[in-house]
This record gives sequence, C-alpha cells and structure tokens, in this order.
Amino acid sequence: MNDAPHQTLEASPLYRLFGRLGQVLGILLILFGGSAEAAQKRVLAFGDSLTAGPGLAAEDTLAAQLEKRLAADGFDAKVINGGVSGDTSAMGLARLDYALSGDHVDVAILELGANDMLRGLPPQEPRANLSKMIETFQSKGVTVILAAMVSIRNWEEAYRQDFDSIYPGLAAKYGVTMIPFFMEGVWGEPQLLLADGLHPNAAGVAKVVSKIAPYVEKALAPSDAKKESRSQ
Repeated sequence: MNDAPHQTLEASPLYRLFGRLGQVLGILLILFGGSAEAAQKRVLAFGDSLTAGPGLAAEDTLAAQLEKRLAADGFDAKVINGGVSGDTSAMGLARLDYALSGDHVDVAILELGANDMLRGLPPQEPRANLSKMIETFQSKGVTVILAAMVSIRNWEEAYRQDFDSIYPGLAAKYGVTMIPFFMEGVWGEPQLLLADGLHPNAAGVAKVVSKIAPYVEKALAPSDAKKESRSQ
C-alpha cells in the first residue's frame, strides 16, 4: 500500500502565511525603525575655544545650549562639541578627517580663524585652510555654516581688510551660509565675558546661540517644510 502524499512543513499554507507575515513585519521594522534612527540629525560645532567653552560647565557650552535650544524649537538634533582651545585653522584642518570618521554629520558650524588673526598669520593661510575644510565637508554631504570672524584693530588697515574679506568671499565661492561676526554683541561686553575678557560666559554663549540657532534650524529643516525659529 502506497504511503499518503507527504506534505512538508514549508509547503503548508499556515507556514507560508506566517512566513509572509514575518516578511511584512521585517519590512515594517526596517522602514519605521530605520526612519526613527535617522530622524535625529547630527550637528558638529567645529572650532576653537569659542566653541569648546573653557571655564564653563558642560551644560553651559555652546554645543549644550544649542542642542537645548534646537529641542525647544522642535528639532531632534545632537550637537557635538568639536571645539579645541587654541586651534588655528591649520590645526583644525589637521584634525578634520578624524572628526568626521565617526557617524555621519548633517550640519557643521565652522568657527575657526580667530587664532590665526590674533597671531598675525597672513590671511591667505586661514583662507586656504578654511577652503579645504569646506571642500572636505561638502564632499561628505555636510551642510556648512561658516561663522565669520573679524580682525582686531591692532593690525594695520590692509591686514584687517584682507582678513575680514575671507568669510564673505568663501561663502560666495562655495555657496554656504555665513553667520556675520560670531561674537557680535558679546565681544567687548564685560557682563557677557569670562574674567579673561576674551571668552563668553554662560550668558554670552546664550547670546551667541540665539544668534546662530536660526541658521542651524534653517539648515536642518526639510526643504519643503522650513520651520521658523522663535527669533524670526
């Protein structure tokens, strides 16, 4: 007597049904799980001591205050403190590849050049270094926000004009957004500076953040649904 036809588990309708359900659930997990992960943007504040925040509590630094401001305005963003005290533009360029070797960065606030100026370095040096940094960021799909610096009056007029032209010139050349003088409204205001008279205190950083946040928010907002910041 012949055996009854043998049906494998894999061929059973119930198994196929659960298999299809598993595939659908897997796709949903990829779609929704992936989008949830990708929803948080990463902002790199890449600069010198003005970004690093020497003498400040961690929660008072530019990165921490900016992240808090972005969250209050409805933006899910992690702000990375990429500031190193004393950095010139050449030093920043030397460590840029390392700074970008981790997770993807969506927006970079490029704040360098002040130490070049304070040392009296020829303006062509920060101009060339900042150019290379912008090109590196853009090659990796990072939106650049260039924070402008201005020369102190100790230098002769020709030097000041040459240095001050760096930032608008680079912004135009590479099509990046430029924040006018990063320390505007803070520089020279004792109540907004640490005892050294050079670096912003917590209140000074808050003023800087209120200035730069709209630029960052515009860069983070979807192109088809720009969000207005509270200060606009």
